[in-house]
Amino acid sequence: MAINPDLQGRVYPPAEVYDVAREKIREFARAVKAEHAAHYDVEAAAALGYADLVAPPSFAIIVAQRADAQLIADPESGIDFSRVVHAEQRFTHHRPIVAGDRLRAELHVDQVRAMGGGAMITTRAEISTELGEKVATTTSSILVRGEGQ
Repeated sequence: MAINPDLQGRVYPPAEVYDVAREKIREFARAVKAEHAAHYDVEAAAALGYADLVAPPSFAIIVAQRADAQLIADPESGIDFSRVVHAEQRFTHHRPIVAGDRLRAELHVDQVRAMGGGAMITTRAEISTELGEKVATTTSSILVRGEGQ
């Protein structure tokens, strides 16, 4: 099945709420080798003016990927995940993510561009609190290889 060009402009509803927990921040920080004390120690984060632990900037990917999963699972998309190559990821932060946040991500398919037998798909996840406060925007591009590539 080919990639559905009608995906461009589609908006998927916000994925379920993701509760940002202290231990999730600590685990992620260890995984990405982020060593700042504000990722591990509440007092260190408070000394910087934060209400709780501060997540490393790339932590937003955890929330964004929950939204991305809707596109991948959409039977109308034509995406075979075994043929996906992650091409690019960007983050724009409107404010830091901290423990205690309850976040949602709404996925926008901004571009679908044919490339040979495959396609490049660019998406944008708008991450906000469940009360609607903007937290981060992630932009991702994936290449879906065509048959024989």
